[in-house]
Parts: sequence; C-alpha cells; structure tokens
Amino acid sequence: MQPAVTVGLDGSPESLAAARWAADEAEKRKLPLRLLHAWPMLAPEPPRVAGEVDQNYWAKRLVHTAQAELQARHPGLTVVGNLVADEAGSALLQAATESEITVLGSRGLESVESYFLGDISMPVVARAERPVVLVRAASRERKAPEPGSPVVVALKLHGSSDDLLEFGFRTAAARDVPLLAVHGRSVPLHAHVPWGVDHGVTEEMTREAHEEAGRALHPWREKYPRVEVADSIVLESPAKAVVRSAEGAALLVVGRRRHRHGLAPHLGPVAQAAIHHGRCPVAVVPHD
Repeated sequence: MQPAVTVGLDGSPESLAAARWAADEAEKRKLPLRLLHAWPMLAPEPPRVAGEVDQNYWAKRLVHTAQAELQARHPGLTVVGNLVADEAGSALLQAATESEITVLGSRGLESVESYFLGDISMPVVARAERPVVLVRAASRERKAPEPGSPVVVALKLHGSSDDLLEFGFRTAAARDVPLLAVHGRSVPLHAHVPWGVDHGVTEEMTREAHEEAGRALHPWREKYPRVEVADSIVLESPAKAVVRSAEGAALLVVGRRRHRHGLAPHLGPVAQAAIHHGRCPVAVVPHD
C-alpha cells in the first residue's frame, strides 16, 4: 500500500481538527490522506440499497462530509475515505503500520492546562511503530500557531535521537519553518549552595550540553541545509523544559522507546508531559 497520512475520524471537534491538520501535512509531504472511521457494528456493504435504509449511512455521511470539506480546502490532495468494521484502537494500530503518520484528535478540558486522552489515543500512541500526532481542537486559550512558528524537538543527548531528528527536520523542511532542538538537564544536588546554585557548575554543564547538541545536529544540518536550526539548553527537568519551549510552536516532537516483547508499552516523563500539557500538536516518534 502506498504510504499515506491517516487520521482517525469520529465526528468530534477534536477529530475534525486532527483531519484538517493531517490534510495540511499530507499536502506538504505530497502524500494521500486517508480518513479512517472504525466501528465494530458496521454492517457488510449491501448491494444497491437506498441511503435511508443503509445501516452504515451515518458512518458514510461522517466520512463523506469531512472528505468534501478537506477536498475543497486542498483541491490537489488525494483524500480517501475508509470504513472499517473493527474496534477503533485495533484499526488504527493496523493503519499505523501502513502510514507515514497517524493523526488523532485529543479531547480537552477548557480553561485548564491539561487534558484527558480518550481510551483510544493512549494505547495507539504507546504501541504504534510509526509516528503518531495528537491534535487538540482550537479554543480561546489555544490559538493557532503564527506563520513561521518552529518545529520543536525534544533532544536526547544520551542515546540516539536520529529518529526524532529525522522526523523533525523533514517536517520543518516541508513546512519551510525553523527547527528548535531543546535539551533539558536538571542541576545536580552538589551544585546547590545556600544562596542558589554554583554558576561555575551550571556554566560547565551548559557548555558541555551545547557541544553535545552540536555534534548530534551536525549531520542533520548537512542533510537539510535550508532548515534554520537553533538549540536551547535549559537547566531544569527535561519535561518542563520541553513543554515551556514549545509554547507557540507549530509542532512538538518527542520520543518513545519501541515496545519490547514481554514488556508493557511505556511512555517516558517527557512524552507524558508533552501529551498532557503541550498546547501545540504533539508528534510521538518511536525509537530504539
């Protein structure tokens, strides 16, 4: 199957926001967009039955309405509707194996800085073998990013960040926006003194981290020379550093270790913080 951007569609404002984001991304990446609606109770397709007695009428209408809107917004984009008679989580995980990106809506609570994921999103994020993007519906507290807003990548300096950087740089290049690589590092206990922190220690930590970040980013700067790149070293917990730095970003990219046989799927503290507190779309990229 040709690679595509797949979005899970259930008719909620969050899934429609996700579909619009996915259409923009599919167009920029020159990929088709697949609108997937899964429901175990979908009936087998009957031959030539009038719409008013078609048991799948409302499911089809949901997909066709979204398809018509997105096709009008993106006339040159291939938009395909896909109805699947299966549990949504299973259908999305299967679709993720065939998709370059899977996009899901994330439900929110207005006027607070955290939100609940539904029963579907979290298992898909934790188990998918390819990147999953979570998109929240716009609100008064959550405005669309300004044109030219950066792609922010949560940069790991212990272990490889290549999967995250590949995704982040490719997205920034497709959108023609800058990339900001953020690394958070907590100040060790021995650096704390009665009047604050030992600046000699923090300066040395910052210098070393900048050097490590430069080495990690170097091959990607060469591969994507047109992407404007900056790095930011923040001396606080990585989770807080990443969430703060992503305010107003076009996209926040975080990592998740691939599921290993025999172990339960797990999201680390940075991914958890990004998912629950990030205000922009969040891409969770699996890595080894």
